[in-house]
Amino acid sequence: MLELHGSSYLSDTRRKLLLKSIQQRCPKVTLVDAVYVHLVEEQGEVLQSTDAKERATLERLLDYGDYISLAGTADALRDQQNVVYVLPRPGSISPWSSKATDIAALCGLREHVKRLERGIVFVFQVSEGVITPEDLSLFGDLLHDRMTQVVQLSRPHPELLFAHRPAAPLVTVDLVSNSEDKQHARDKLLAANKELGLALSSDEIDYLVEAFVSGPTPINRNPTDAELFMFAQVNSEHCRHKIFNALWTLDGQPQDTSLFQMIRNTEKLSGKGTISAYSDNAAVFEGYRAPRFGMSFASPGSPTYEAHLEDMHILIKVETHNHPTAVSPYPGAATGSGGEIRDEGAVGRGSKPKAGLAGFTVSNLLIPGYEQPWETDFGRPAHIASALDIMIEGPLGASAFNNEFGRPRSRGTSARSLSEFPLGRRARRR
Repeated sequence: MLELHGSSYLSDTRRKLLLKSIQQRCPKVTLVDAVYVHLVEEQGEVLQSTDAKERATLERLLDYGDYISLAGTADALRDQQNVVYVLPRPGSISPWSSKATDIAALCGLREHVKRLERGIVFVFQVSEGVITPEDLSLFGDLLHDRMTQVVQLSRPHPELLFAHRPAAPLVTVDLVSNSEDKQHARDKLLAANKELGLALSSDEIDYLVEAFVSGPTPINRNPTDAELFMFAQVNSEHCRHKIFNALWTLDGQPQDTSLFQMIRNTEKLSGKGTISAYSDNAAVFEGYRAPRFGMSFASPGSPTYEAHLEDMHILIKVETHNHPTAVSPYPGAATGSGGEIRDEGAVGRGSKPKAGLAGFTVSNLLIPGYEQPWETDFGRPAHIASALDIMIEGPLGASAFNNEFGRPRSRGTSARSLSEFPLGRRARRR
């Protein structure tokens, strides 16, 4: 594995803010710096030679960003003094890795680079001793995203980072060995639901029991873990909007329409200009006629490039990525933008993305030292990022994915919203 250090990870402002936060937990830290580290899984030994043209190509690809490292950072990296590595979780492939590996292949490195991965290496100066595992446990959460990354004092291990494991065998969940006992099958599915993290609801578990065991025409075999995973995902709220499309009751009165039908009602009542809505990956409305530059075959045997007048219909799409962005703001917002681009490109026979937007609605920001009189800290679940972190990292993630794809994220919105409502006899929730 080739390890190449790159540009600075922290701006001067972010470096100072991070140091202040670390010192509140570990006062012996006097200085912090960080750079990107690029890890290359090689094919052959060509890239080991600094004189090879392939090595020069690779280094040019990895030459981006600002180089504003502090004095002493390069020496500490060389000597591995008080350094901490932040890396993708073992067994995972980061979005950056997928794109960078493809780009390297397109630039003539397909025969030399199996995979590119990127991490961050932090360098610390301390008033005494060295950074210990105990020290790192105090402030490690400030350095990495615990959902997608790991933090460690040791250098990256290629066998862990670039592990190539064979596909695991299918595992079945025993439902039919005691097919006369419906509760037995249900208990087995409940255990699998918890063990595999399927997040199946009670009625979904009942549905599967009937489908495989106790229904009028049961499949009468054990489901595999792959089938259960697919059912859980395809039947999820994200894919099927089962809750959004459900019947609901307001103030004791059953409503004639679902929430989704209420939203669609606007277009139903006033659909002028609509070409396609709620039937493809994104909506299309009437645009205008304009010239499109492309190849013309008007002259047989001698195609030419010229402009043609044609209808330029306009496409628009919203991709919600609330929970991923709340848990891990930067990658959550980035993949939200990716999903939007994916769906837009899949409309009809294909479309051309032009520009993107990103909107964020969060609770009170509670900016340290700038708290406002109307702001109250009601707390949050431990796995959810703060509103301030979401508003710092989320827009950066959305912009990064757009820019790396080649589409500008031209505008955005932000808002703060906090509501208080009663939950029966329980305390009020905000």
